[in-house]
Amino acid sequence: MKKNAQIITGLGEGDVAGYAFLPGDPGRVPKISEGWDDLQEVCRVREYVVHTGTVQGVRMTAASTGIGGPSLAILVEEMAKLGTHTFIRLGNSGAIADQVQLGDYVISTGAVRDEGTSRSYVGLEYPAVADYRVVSALVEAASESGERFHTGLTVSVDGFYSRNKVYGPNRSILPMSFNGYEQSGMNDVCADWKRARVLNVEMESATLFTMANLFGLRAGTICTVSDRTPWSEPGQDALSLDRNIRGAIKVAIQAVLKLDRAR
Repeated sequence: MKKNAQIITGLGEGDVAGYAFLPGDPGRVPKISEGWDDLQEVCRVREYVVHTGTVQGVRMTAASTGIGGPSLAILVEEMAKLGTHTFIRLGNSGAIADQVQLGDYVISTGAVRDEGTSRSYVGLEYPAVADYRVVSALVEAASESGERFHTGLTVSVDGFYSRNKVYGPNRSILPMSFNGYEQSGMNDVCADWKRARVLNVEMESATLFTMANLFGLRAGTICTVSDRTPWSEPGQDALSLDRNIRGAIKVAIQAVLKLDRAR
């Protein structure tokens, strides 16, 4: 049995690095770790696939979180207990602001806590903000990549279908839940986010930022934009999304190398 083995993942001492990339999809872990030196798969349990290796001598971990805050919180807890101090979420998201287009990147400076997991740690008065050093490194790396990106606020949700909307006939906005289910408070939620200058929507950053600040850790997020909210047309095709995700991976790895050099 591994020393200091964790309850859910079984990860133990030496399995994870100080720097970690957190995609939701387990299938993205090998895309992140492709070409790393000294690569090892140290976990494959439930939604958690974890690879650890080195890039230019810097030890890094790629670890999938699954969908949403609850499963992410478990992984962050267990990796933090094993020494991970810097987390960068990598994923896709839905655009809300008009200026955010398909294929753009969004580097989150903070997140609206429209989810439940962070509330189990601290009251809603507490802000969910990214670490300024991680944001700065991501912005610098994204600028060097030449890709189009935005910085600003993200909203994190728990209910994928209950919180999203779709354009129906005559551009009417309809719910996405089964049989059109919604309650009155859901009607204008997407419009309210847009009025509040939120850039995009996803499901994990608010939990990640809240936990990192509470624990004295560092966290940031870079997401590609795969579709729009409300949904009005097909999002990115699989090839375009894969290219954008791989681009975001390169930006995130360069950001970690910058953070390590700045220590």
